[in-house]
Amino acid sequence: MAKRARTLVVWLHVVTSVGWLSQAVALLALNLYGMKTGDVSAFRMARVLDHHVLAFMGAASAFTGMMLSATTPWGYFRHWWVMGKFVITVGQLYVGIFILSDNLAAAAEGRVTPWLPVGTACMIGAFSFQVWLSVAKPWGRTPWADPKVKLPTASAKAFVLALVVPVADFAVGVYTGSPAPFLMLVTVIAYSVRRAAKGRNRLSGGLGRGSEGRPVRPGAAAPGSR
Repeated sequence: MAKRARTLVVWLHVVTSVGWLSQAVALLALNLYGMKTGDVSAFRMARVLDHHVLAFMGAASAFTGMMLSATTPWGYFRHWWVMGKFVITVGQLYVGIFILSDNLAAAAEGRVTPWLPVGTACMIGAFSFQVWLSVAKPWGRTPWADPKVKLPTASAKAFVLALVVPVADFAVGVYTGSPAPFLMLVTVIAYSVRRAAKGRNRLSGGLGRGSEGRPVRPGAAAPGSR
């Protein structure tokens, strides 16, 4: 059950990631067309595309990717390529939400900035680099990742949660007319904090058993009872 659920989360991550990239390419085409022809309707179409399609695709792609890191042995900070994708994703979300969307809204009203297609092209380039990171998985482990410690894969419930939450957020966005990945944001933060706490408890428990049940160094006697 857990393996099937995890496969579905991977599938959803790939689908939403491809959707995010394709919508960014469409935005670039509309922005270039609007700047070349002066047709404001192109920017209005780009605004609709960004607000109603790309926003959800980007949020769902980021959410499923982060949940896959949090629910599998990959983790967030154990491998350089995972960290690279994490940093790029956060940067893309910031640029898309707080910079690109505002500039698209202004362009739809006739206030066009030449940085609009540049920002969209940078988003496409960053996403293409993320695809390469996923395929190549370069640079090895980070210095603070203990190769002897392997994080466990989460249960099927965690993967089912990663499938249900984006659907719920999408339904809320359709109902309110304003896509806001509130449930996805709360879920990924809460689950990551909970998993990190369980990992610390497991590690401290293992160290405690080791200090009581076996010698500290080869040849040393185990501590006696007091």
